[in-house]
Order: sequence, then structure tokens, then C-alpha cells
Amino acid sequence: YIRESRRIRAELTIREQDVREPAAQRVGRHEVAPPFADSVGVGSYGMDLHPTTGGDNYFHVGAYPYQIPLGALIPRRMENLVAGCKNLGTTHLSNGAYRLHPTEWNIGESAGAMVAFCLEKQEPPRRIRQNEPLLHEFQARLVKAGVELDWTRLAQT
Repeated sequence: YIRESRRIRAELTIREQDVREPAAQRVGRHEVAPPFADSVGVGSYGMDLHPTTGGDNYFHVGAYPYQIPLGALIPRRMENLVAGCKNLGTTHLSNGAYRLHPTEWNIGESAGAMVAFCLEKQEPPRRIRQNEPLLHEFQARLVKAGVELDWTRLAQT
């Protein structure tokens, strides 16, 4: 098990500012991270980093419930490749939230669905993300399969 895996240089890099203050938005009675138009899932965990060398350098801060943007799964310089786990486009700090198993399982499920969708449409992942009707069709399929794309419904409870 490697907690801090390699990460791609993605079309969109998730930053600490995307999941922490002052980024929060109110949804119902809860605060959530700002939305990504290309969301393919959700996650919720604080950012924690563990020691990688000797000494006590444990770091843990809260983060708002966040979305998983498709752009973070698509590498900048390669076609027909999709990140499938914790290797998506994050910074060292934001990776501390996105590397948790429930979020990485959602990433893997969405990446697999993206590959199948790309094969069906005969389009590369980048083109799906750039083409709004195709992106919305893909997101609708995820929702139909039971994948939450935002916290709106969940935050109302």
C-alpha cells in the first residue's frame, strides 16, 4: 500500500483552496466545496498527511465535502488515458483528502465508466470533457447508475 502515489499532470489540478476556506458554499444547512461543472463523483474527508521521513510531521486539517472533477482524471499530454485511483491531478495537500478509499473507489468507478463511454462514442476522454452535450450525457449515465455528482441532495438531509 502506497499512501502517496504518483499523480498525473492533469487538465485540472485540485488545490487545497478548492476544498478549504474560503471556498465553501452553503447548500441547505451545510457548507460544501465549490462545484466543478465536470463532476464525476463526490468525496468527504479532511486533508491529512503522514510522516514520510523521521520525526513528527503529521498534518490534519478539515476540508469541505467536495466533488471529483473529470478534468483531474485526464492527463494534459496523453490521449486515451484516464487516472483510475489516487493518481489523479491533485497537489500534495489536496491529495490528503482525495486519496481515501471511498473517494478513490468513486474515481475508479467513474474512470471505468468513462472508458466504456469513450469506446461507445469513439471519442477520447478529453473530447468528452470539452463537449458539453457529451459531458452531460456521461454525467446522466453516472447518476442513473447511482453515482452522486454533487452534495445538493445529500446536504438537504
